[in-house]
Amino acid sequence: MKKLLFFIFTSFNFAGLTAQEIKEGARIEILDSIALEVINPDAAITVIAKGFQWTEGPLYVADGDYLLFSDIPQNTVFKLDASGKLTEFVKPSGYLGDGTYGDEPGSNGLLLSPDGELVLMQHGERQVAKMAAPLESPKASFVPLVSKFEGKKFNSPNDGVYDQQGNLYFTDPPYGLPQKMEDPNKELDYQGLFCLKTSGETVLVDKLSRPNGVALSVDEDKLYVAVSNPEKAVWWVYDILGTGNLINKKVFYDATNLVGKEGQQGLPDGMKMHSKGFLFATGPGGIWVFDSNKPVARIYTGENTANCAFDAKEKRLFMTADDYVLQLNLK
Repeated sequence: MKKLLFFIFTSFNFAGLTAQEIKEGARIEILDSIALEVINPDAAITVIAKGFQWTEGPLYVADGDYLLFSDIPQNTVFKLDASGKLTEFVKPSGYLGDGTYGDEPGSNGLLLSPDGELVLMQHGERQVAKMAAPLESPKASFVPLVSKFEGKKFNSPNDGVYDQQGNLYFTDPPYGLPQKMEDPNKELDYQGLFCLKTSGETVLVDKLSRPNGVALSVDEDKLYVAVSNPEKAVWWVYDILGTGNLINKKVFYDATNLVGKEGQQGLPDGMKMHSKGFLFATGPGGIWVFDSNKPVARIYTGENTANCAFDAKEKRLFMTADDYVLQLNLK
């Protein structure tokens, strides 16, 4: 039985800490002073919405100053505006069927296309799609961008990132399938990292056990991929030789030894790259902050943390963490 859905949101504004609820048990750990360029160790981690089932895919929209995020089990994208008003933005968001499929998984990752369209990683429909309506008047009408590879349906596209040319790298783990790896409707016999090129061609970049979050370096010469496999919980990094052509794959950081330990809940998941070159990556315990080769800070949320996003000026970090949406003001 699905648990009862309810929402609680505190009175706040995105720009400050007006009457926000402090997240109990959350804290910041600085591992290297370089992290102080972007993080205030005394800043509060605050709750801006809670009471969902599983929040994912945060996306800040500068034109309107609001946050969109997915609740996968509720098959809904929600909107949280700067006044604290919470509304359904689009529903259904990722599964458009009649409910016979299973758990009706909704959208996961949300992006803006180079043309400013809402792009959704649709778990239930097993495709990457764009909303066929402007952001100002959303509706549950979608145009598939890609749904198959070599004639076979994807597993459940999860997260993605556009490069400056408009090519889309995206991951395809089994998490949106009701029976995951054993689901009888699974058509691909692997999980992968893919690239949808501006030409319309889709290429398989690499096969990975549980590919999840994906991010590009600031100068787009490297690509990072999170793998949420508890047996090998790692972030990989590749050199980009050309569009969809990645070489020199190596482990960027291995967190396998922390899996299952107290206070280290969660696995490598979503991530975003800061313009100063800091990678903010969800993983065991909350958010990991990396420089080019090592962790420099950790943001402990006290929850399984799925993804994160910055506002347009990188002054606010939004985090989707289990049934919460959290905020941390940055320097």
